[in-house]
Amino acid sequence: IPLDNYISRNVKIKVPLLSSPMDTVTEHEMAIGMALQGAIGIIHYNMTIEEQANEVRLTKKYKNGFITDPACLSPEDTVAAVDQLKAKHGYSGIPITANGKIGSLLVGIVTSRDVDFVSDRSVKLKDVMTTDLFTAPEGVSLSEANEMMRQSKKGKLPVVNPAGEIVALISRTDIKKSMEFPDASKDKNKQLLVGAAISTRPNDRDRCKALVEAGVDVIVIDSSQGDSIYQIDMIK
Repeated sequence: IPLDNYISRNVKIKVPLLSSPMDTVTEHEMAIGMALQGAIGIIHYNMTIEEQANEVRLTKKYKNGFITDPACLSPEDTVAAVDQLKAKHGYSGIPITANGKIGSLLVGIVTSRDVDFVSDRSVKLKDVMTTDLFTAPEGVSLSEANEMMRQSKKGKLPVVNPAGEIVALISRTDIKKSMEFPDASKDKNKQLLVGAAISTRPNDRDRCKALVEAGVDVIVIDSSQGDSIYQIDMIK
C-alpha cells in the first residue's frame, strides 16, 4: 500500500513519519536515519543558530548523488585544513582547486590515504595531494559515473567542464547507499531531506534565514500552542 504523502505544499515523503524536534531526539544522526528510511527528521533549536545550521548541513551532505557544492581546498592549504573539514563534514576526500573554491581549475585531490600518516599537519597540500586525476565530463549521468568508478576502482569522481574546472563531485559510497535505501527521502539534487524547528522569538527570523542558507527543506514552528499572534506573525 503506497504511503506517499505531502508534509508541506511542495515536500513529499514515502513514509509519513517525522521525528520530534527535541534535544534528546533529533540532531543530524537521527535526521539522516529518518531520511534514509523515507521519513524526515526535524532538528531541534536548543543550540546556537550556527550549530543548528551545521546540523542541517551535515544531513544534506551525508548522501548526495551529485555533490554540487563540495568543500574544496587550495594547494597552499595545509593538512590541518583537511582535518578541520573532516571534523565539520564527516569526510576527507577533498578536491584541490587553484583557488580553493568550486568552479575553479581542478589540480588534485586529497583523501585519507594521502594524509593519514603525515605527522606534520602543517605540510601543504601541494606536497601530498594526488595529481593523477580520474574525472568525468560535465553532463555525465549517475549510472555512467557508477560504471566509471567501478572500472577505475576510485572512491571519488570529480566532474569537470571542458576547461577542467570542477562543477561537482560523486562519491562511490553515496551511490552504494542509494542502492541500499531506494525509498530515501531526497530532494531534486539527490540530497537527503531535512527539517528544522524554530520558535517565535524575534531572533528566530535570523535562525530561519541561516537554516534556509544551509539547505533546510522544511521549517517547523515548535511552540506550546498554535493559535497565538506570535505564531501567526512568524509564519507571515
